[in-house]
Amino acid sequence: NNFCTYCIIPKIRGKFRSRLEKNILDEVKLLADNGVKEIILIAQDLTDYGVDIYGKRMLHDLVRKISLIEGVQWIRLLYCYPEEITDELIEEIANNDKVVKYLDLPIQHISSSVLKQMGRRTNKENIISKIETLRNKVPNIALRTSLIVGFPNESEHDFNELATFLIDYKLENVGVFSYSQEEDTPAAKMDGQIEEEIKIERKNKLMSIQRDVVKEQIKLKIGNIYDTIIDSNNGEYFIGRSYEMAPEIDGLIYIKKHKGINIGDIIKVKITDVMEYDLIGEIFDEFSK
Repeated sequence: NNFCTYCIIPKIRGKFRSRLEKNILDEVKLLADNGVKEIILIAQDLTDYGVDIYGKRMLHDLVRKISLIEGVQWIRLLYCYPEEITDELIEEIANNDKVVKYLDLPIQHISSSVLKQMGRRTNKENIISKIETLRNKVPNIALRTSLIVGFPNESEHDFNELATFLIDYKLENVGVFSYSQEEDTPAAKMDGQIEEEIKIERKNKLMSIQRDVVKEQIKLKIGNIYDTIIDSNNGEYFIGRSYEMAPEIDGLIYIKKHKGINIGDIIKVKITDVMEYDLIGEIFDEFSK
């Protein structure tokens, strides 16, 4: 429903369509009955859930009802536009123990000028305000975002705003993409297209900044104890994730093999070492020293 100027998806897929609450709850119950412990809700914009069929935003209500289903232990929310995150949703995330303290906020940029040209319905001040509110109301929340560099007319000043934002706000997970001209989108026809070499240079600079942010943050995790869901094993290690890690896009925790652990278990793991983006840990026995 947002019709961002760089995106063809609305033209291909049409308007946002919510699934009926009953259908979602029935599916979650079926999954939970079959041993699934983590439920991930995903949409182009989760915060729009319910508006088309119920006339109001219903994500917080849906999350609460999912949390009441026996067997569900983790609920993860992906792709929530920051400008549409309601106070009710923040309260649900903060107070519902089954909702992992993790949000993916696809902000795309921080310069108000670039955001306006992208057709985003927000600005720098609103994004920063929402991040600060989330961190205040939900201590230790992990935030992920995706950013686009090299959008038409992105000035050096616009880019520096974005770089400074990453340094100042230290988001836990960031994906950076170079703008590409998608056929039949307004942005593809804009004047002020950025040269490829500049896009690559800007992308590399942001990724370098984010690597330094992660390097600083990840060392602080040594000694921390996390509830960890076990996804797989590679023969030498069990491989799992904490609440800070969405599957297939964030880091992993490698845990020394131990009898009695099964795929799908949620166990306590103490972090003993770190790699560039991943963690190494061992089973934590709360009765040991």
